[in-house]
Amino acid sequence: MDIAAMIPSDLGVEIAAFVVTVPPGFDVGAHVHAEGMELFYIIEGTLDLFAFTPVTFQGPWASWRSPTEATAVQAHAGDFMFVPPGCPHAFANPGPEPARMFFLTSTPGHESYFSELAQAVTSGADQDAIIRIRARYGIEQLTMPRIPKSKGHEDDE
Repeated sequence: MDIAAMIPSDLGVEIAAFVVTVPPGFDVGAHVHAEGMELFYIIEGTLDLFAFTPVTFQGPWASWRSPTEATAVQAHAGDFMFVPPGCPHAFANPGPEPARMFFLTSTPGHESYFSELAQAVTSGADQDAIIRIRARYGIEQLTMPRIPKSKGHEDDE
């Protein structure tokens, strides 16, 4: 996952904005931020998105339903999703091509979290390590992230 900061957190502002390239097969894993809102805007490609409190947290997040029967949606270029503080959410790239999204958050330093998470998962970090990373950034993990093996590393599986 590539991350290009547009409003880096070191400017001392209360937001961070960046463009994220999401590789095919990547799933950030369902999670909750106690503080801070997020906004996702799809620039190109397709992403599965959800942002609601599910009736149950069992099974993959893409199958979860809200009390009003809301489900995950497939978003395309031009679509956006707002996530208020405390709302469970996730995104995943189900397609064969990378997707790009503009990401705005009221949690400065979030680009560092994304970079650290991507590095940990691609290096084979275990679930406890992922939980510790997310906890450092005030994030409760609901499902594990999934980052596909890069081309040329198919033998590693």
